Amino acid sequence: MEASTVRIDLTSVVLAGDLVVPSSPCGLVLFAHGSGSSRHSPRNQYVAGQLQEAGLGTLLMDLLTDEEDTSRAARFDIALLADRLAGATDWVGRQPPLRSLPVGYFGASTGAAAALIAAAARPGEIAAVVSRGGRPDLAADALPRVQAPTLLIVGGHDEDVLALNEAAYRRLRCRKELTVVPGATHLFEEPGTLEEVARLAAAWFVRHLRIETATTS
Repeated sequence: MEASTVRIDLTSVVLAGDLVVPSSPCGLVLFAHGSGSSRHSPRNQYVAGQLQEAGLGTLLMDLLTDEEDTSRAARFDIALLADRLAGATDWVGRQPPLRSLPVGYFGASTGAAAALIAAAARPGEIAAVVSRGGRPDLAADALPRVQAPTLLIVGGHDEDVLALNEAAYRRLRCRKELTVVPGATHLFEEPGTLEEVARLAAAWFVRHLRIETATTS
């Protein structure tokens, strides 16, 4: 499946995205990458490909412009990233081929916090969230307000981030799971670990986005 480059027109900025929609998709997953990454990240592209094979549409996008991405402050402006992700969700809702699809968020590193904040701001609209090696702790007071079923995936050797995920997990009040991938470090570079991330994420999204489809049909 080939990606189509799209322009995500928000109020104050236009974001670039790569959209793939398989035939008869059961939902659409929006990706929020971490600081220093981009929609061209091989890790996110691999996970997106596995989600597509599972029947899910994917939208990989850069939440910052090229100029903004040179600023460390912007990269760690979680509120800004969450606002951009929410805006991209609204853009999806204005596209006739996409607007009927249940939406999920896949966030990595700081992007996971942005995904959780955006999901908390849209109770009932986001069908599921998956965090890969994320910093859900940075979502702070938004965590108890998240209603979307949330899966936190952390590497077993990513000890500091695991502790932060465990603390964030306790604050979540939604349906939730925390899965530790044995032998994995922060970027899941070890053999088989990213494949496990993709398998877990695909299963979570398919389960919960299909439930949303059945509920609304």
